[in-house]
Amino acid sequence: MVELISLPVNLRSSLGKKATRAERRDNRVPAIIYGNNEQNIPISIEGKQLDKLLQSSQFFTQIFELDVEGKKHQALARDLQLHPVNDRPLHVDFMRFNENTRIVLLIPAIFINEDDSPGLKRGGVLNIVRREVELLCSPLKIPKELVFDLADLEIGATIHIGDIELPEGVSTVTDRDFTVATIAAPTVMPTDDEPDEEGEEAEDGEEVQEAATDTGDSSEASDDAGEKED
Repeated sequence: MVELISLPVNLRSSLGKKATRAERRDNRVPAIIYGNNEQNIPISIEGKQLDKLLQSSQFFTQIFELDVEGKKHQALARDLQLHPVNDRPLHVDFMRFNENTRIVLLIPAIFINEDDSPGLKRGGVLNIVRREVELLCSPLKIPKELVFDLADLEIGATIHIGDIELPEGVSTVTDRDFTVATIAAPTVMPTDDEPDEEGEEAEDGEEVQEAATDTGDSSEASDDAGEKED
């Protein structure tokens, strides 16, 4: 089951731009709780606490228990608005849910046992096609990550989503057994320290040309000497 994060919030009594700016001046981030056929609740969150939560890559896959004046609401963060210049959080949308709710989320793909892959040991390269996989699931059954085992895989191996068993109640958004990663052959650039034949011929040609130049210089020197004798 997904970890439940307790998050104290304040109920906003005033709405509008002026009230929103006042919240931000007090280092609080405006937010709203919506969904599940219930009335929307405008709230605000302490800025430092939200910054700490945003450091986690699982911010959008965690279930938050929002305490609004003693009444608790379980919800998921579904949208986050950031300032276009300084990336400070401006507003958060939290969605309530029930046992019948199904949502689409991106779950990170993790690869283990790289040292036990013969293909990687021989210089193969892990080519990750999907770093995140789109899944359809209940908010109560969100997997933290999808783990793919690379042990015993050779060069040319293809890792599909069907190679792992998804948790109960979790499915992909498509029935296709798509590729998550491959182990590709290494790309080796040819190295040759010895000069090729064309290079040798070019060098020989340069030597001949230099010799011809030297001969020409000698002839000119002889002509000059003859003119002086005359």
